[in-house]
Amino acid sequence: MSFFVYHRSGACERDPAFSTFPSLLDELNERPEDQEHMSVSLIHESEWGLGFYLGGYVTFENVEGEGEPRHMTDIARPKLIEMMETLARGDLDALEREPWLSGY
Repeated sequence: MSFFVYHRSGACERDPAFSTFPSLLDELNERPEDQEHMSVSLIHESEWGLGFYLGGYVTFENVEGEGEPRHMTDIARPKLIEMMETLARGDLDALEREPWLSGY
């Protein structure tokens, strides 16, 4: 299985080491004045992705538009990293079991 991470700057990496996930989240604290680039994301080859924002806000959606987008708020950093690892491994069933709220 393959996945991509998208940095706040828009740069993309394919299959980085899981150890890079904390630094990806750290990017959310850089340049708070930049309101155009406010998220980082991880997209699995299945087209399912997680978007991460300041304050522990996370979205889960199919980037091809299949299904409804979902979100959670106030998620602790360790849980965000766990979710990244889960998606990178392709365990969509585990992510589906999370307590998502409908929409963005």
